[in-house]
Parts: sequence; structure tokens; C-alpha cells
Amino acid sequence: MATRSGRHPHSLRIRKKERRIAYFSMEVGVHSDIPTYSGGLGILAGDTIRSAADLNVPMVGVTLLYRKGYFFQKIDAEGQQHEYPFEWNPKKVLRLSSRRTSVQIEGREVHIQAWQYVVRGSAGYLIPVIFLDTDLPENDEYGRSLSYFLYGGDRRYRLSQELVLGVGGVRMLRELGYRQLNRYHMNEGHASLLTLELLRVRGRPEGEWDMDGVRRMCVFTTHTPVPAGHDKFSYDLVREVLSDLVPLELLQQCAGNEELNMTRLAMNLSHYVNGVAKQHGKVSQEMFPGYHIDSITNGVHSPTWVSTHFRKLFDKYMWGWVHDPFNFRYALSIPREEVWMAHDEAKQELIRYVNEHTGSGLDPEVFTIGFARRATAYKRADLVFHDTERLIRIAEEAGKVQFIFSGKAHPQDHDGKALIKKIIQTAHALSEKIKIVYLEHYNMDLAKMLISGVDLWLNTPRKPKEASGTSGMKAAHNGIPSLSILDGWWIEGSIENLTGWSIGTLHDPENDDERDAAALYEKLEKVIVPSYYRDRDRWIDIMRHCIAINASFFNTHRMIQQYVLNAYLH
Repeated sequence: MATRSGRHPHSLRIRKKERRIAYFSMEVGVHSDIPTYSGGLGILAGDTIRSAADLNVPMVGVTLLYRKGYFFQKIDAEGQQHEYPFEWNPKKVLRLSSRRTSVQIEGREVHIQAWQYVVRGSAGYLIPVIFLDTDLPENDEYGRSLSYFLYGGDRRYRLSQELVLGVGGVRMLRELGYRQLNRYHMNEGHASLLTLELLRVRGRPEGEWDMDGVRRMCVFTTHTPVPAGHDKFSYDLVREVLSDLVPLELLQQCAGNEELNMTRLAMNLSHYVNGVAKQHGKVSQEMFPGYHIDSITNGVHSPTWVSTHFRKLFDKYMWGWVHDPFNFRYALSIPREEVWMAHDEAKQELIRYVNEHTGSGLDPEVFTIGFARRATAYKRADLVFHDTERLIRIAEEAGKVQFIFSGKAHPQDHDGKALIKKIIQTAHALSEKIKIVYLEHYNMDLAKMLISGVDLWLNTPRKPKEASGTSGMKAAHNGIPSLSILDGWWIEGSIENLTGWSIGTLHDPENDDERDAAALYEKLEKVIVPSYYRDRDRWIDIMRHCIAINASFFNTHRMIQQYVLNAYLH
């Protein structure tokens, strides 16, 4: 496989001495053929690295290699999700290094090898992504299995993987010759054990651990506004798995007395901590009082998520947008008919794909609503079906609607699986009135087709559980407006009737499905569906404003520049 430049990654040389920033993430999505991501966190990491390459930021990425991927999703006729290993061959897409390192897990040495993928920026700058792999004959079966599954296994398996990522990652970077690094960016708490390795390496020359020195080197981004989403491990398990990496007293000082809290460990040993949207920064500050938590709102990598149809249009009217997404501001001058033509081509492509793969008979002339997120209860993919009789009336009186859903539920998330099943059953029940499709195995390629081909992007999380969300940002890059709960990024991106529409208000009480569903139906019935069918010029103006206002800001070029100024150079 080639990089974005078309050159095979084996032939590229990396100038290691100039690297200053190590970016650690449990998952990284750089290509759909490399199934080392499950959803938003990994896709964001991949987009971050792409923009860093475009902007010549001297970074190296570090993640784990998962030989069986996250999983391959199949959904049966009853709506039951089935998971299968996603077998792939790293040799076809990555380069194997001869360098090795190891970590101690439960008193046994676990050997680690490194694979490399190279991201080439728009001006030719190269950023390597290092994939750590323990599937070696020198390791026992448990050690080898740590490179099998993303987010698989029990708490012991998770802690062992995070030890490989954090401690093994720092050691592997040294082995590979990255010796000038002065910033370690932890993308979520999974990587925070790297701080312990930095402490160990710096030693105790004057009898004290050099915590200030490590803090100056570390940056931490938290993505999770849900307390249960922050990894915690009992110290009994920590003593077994981590062996004698650092004294237990040091761990308790940095990560909490009762249990090892990976988020607190990262925050206590980082000089800069941020959430991923303005609101998420405030929520995180309330969750962790006593810490200063800034916010840098997420973005997406514009060249990756703009469809081929809109790419041609942007190249024609906004030359330079690939290098400088602020050029999206000029989208307001693109002729309406050309915007609609590009959208229609993207929609036709999506509908053809759906009909060929599902036989569902979707109509490209019908208003199409998309929803594709990780299938979990708080995202409420079924909220739009809260009152199916009212939804049917909207389709009959305001204008026809059809739905395309996609997204995986974690194998152990039974509520998420039940959500998929409910949507499939609703699709069967409403098949004579409203067409509803659930696409299997959501991945980067399907996401790009979906976010550019629907007419409206729907997002209905329970407040305040949406840290940021990036799918709506991708849709906006293709002129697709959002209908969303005011949470995460949409608080910043929503301008009513200009970039999309909100469901409810900022001040609504949390977790009222009936109220939120009623507000959703009200917008569809009175504003959105009639506008789509009866005021096409107005609809296209909203599409142009999505691009001009939201795509020009919610991109990883802007995001990376903020990290450089606020975290890397500070």
C-alpha cells in the first residue's frame, strides 16, 4: 500500500534527530486497511497526525498493533450483532523494524517489536507511526495475545496492553533512535504509564523523583466526560502486572491512594491538560476539581473527509483549501447549482452502494437522514423512533424521509447491541411507510461515503456525555447540516437555520427522552423537511454556510496549531 503521496512507506527515510513530539494513542486510524481503531478516538488520532504532517510538526506517533483488529461486524436478519476477528497482514502495509525492546509483565519479560507506517504531508513532510507488537515466538501465549484485540479481554489484559503502550512505547522510541523528544502527548489516559517510565529513566540524583522535569515534558488530552470511562485499576492488580517498575508509594502519590486512576496519573504529571470542546473542558474541570483543564476543540482532517465530488468543486473555487482550511470561508461564493450538483453526485453514489449491498430500494429523491456512531446507549440512536406514529405523519404530510444507520457496539456492550436490534426491528415494522437501513461494519471508507451522501446528519446524545463528536464536522465539510442535541462541539458549531438546527436548548434538563424526541420531531416537521422540499435555494445556502463557517474552523489544522502554541511550545 502507498502513502498519500503514492510512494511505498518502505522507501521513505525519517529524520529522527529533528523529532520533538511523541504522540501516544491506544488506537490510531490511518487507513481502513489497518484496522487498529474502533471509532472517534482513533480516527481523531489519525487526523491529528495527518495535519501534523501537513504543517511540518516534528512528531512521531505511537500505538499498538492489533492483529485481529477491533472486530468485523455482521448483523443477522433479527438485528443481532455478531463479531468476527478482522484478520489482516501487517507485512502488506507496514515496515517491520529490526529493533526490539521489552517490558516486565507479572514478572515475565514480554518482548516487543515495532512496525512503521509513514504519513506524508501535503508538502512532503514525513511522520512515522510506530505500531508496537508482542506477537513474537519468544513470548508466552498471554504475552503474544496482547497484540490481538483492541479493547478486548479483562482488566488484567487492558492494564497489560497499556503497560506495553506507555512503558514499551517510550523504550521503543529510544531503541529506534528518537533521542531528542521533549514532549509526550497522551491522547486519553490509556498511555499515562509512560510517565512512570520517564520518571524511572530520569532517576533520583538528589533522592527525589523528578516530577517537575516529567511534567514539563508531558501533555494530556482527556476525551471522556463519563466517570466510568476513565480507566482505574486496583493496586492488587497493579502490583501483579507492573512488578517493580516504580515504588507503590510513588504510584499512590501520582495516581490516587485507593486505586490507580490513569487520568489522575496523567494530569498529575502533565504541564498542560485539555478537554476536546469548550463545554467538555468545563465538565472535566467539575469532574476533577483542583486541576487546571483547558480546552482545544477537536477537528477533522479536511483533505481526508471531503468527498471527491466536493474536492473538485473546492479546487475550482477555493484554491489552496488543502493547505489552509480557512479558505473554506469563500464557499459562500460557490454557485448554488454547482453545490447541489456535487451533493447530488455524492448522494447518488451512496444510494447505489446501499441498494447494491442491502437491496433496500432507497430512493435518491427522498430526504435522507444519516446517523453513524458507536452503538452505545447514551448516543440514543433510537431517539428518532420514540414516537413512530408521529414520524410516519411527518413523512406523509411534510415530505418523505428515509434513514441510513451504521455503527458497531462493543462486544461486551449488551445495551448497545440491543440498540442495533431495536433499530433493525423498527425498520421491519415501518418498511411500508419509511425505509430504514442499518449498514454493517462501519469503517473509514463507509464513513466518508455516508457523511457526504446523506442530506442531514443526526446526533442525539444524552447531555453532557458527548465530549466533542467529529462525525458532524465531517458532514459539514461536505455541506451537510446537522440536527443535534446541544452538546460537545455542536454548542460551538450551531447557528440556528444557518449551519443546521438544535434539538432543545442549552438549558434543558438532562436525560428527558420524551422532551428531546418532541423537539426533534418539531424541527423535522415544521422547518427541516419542508425547507428541503420547498425552498431549495435556502437549503443550499445552509449547505454553503456549513462549509464556510464550520469546515473553516472545525479542522485539525486549526487544532494542531492550538496544540503547538498552547502545549508543545509552552
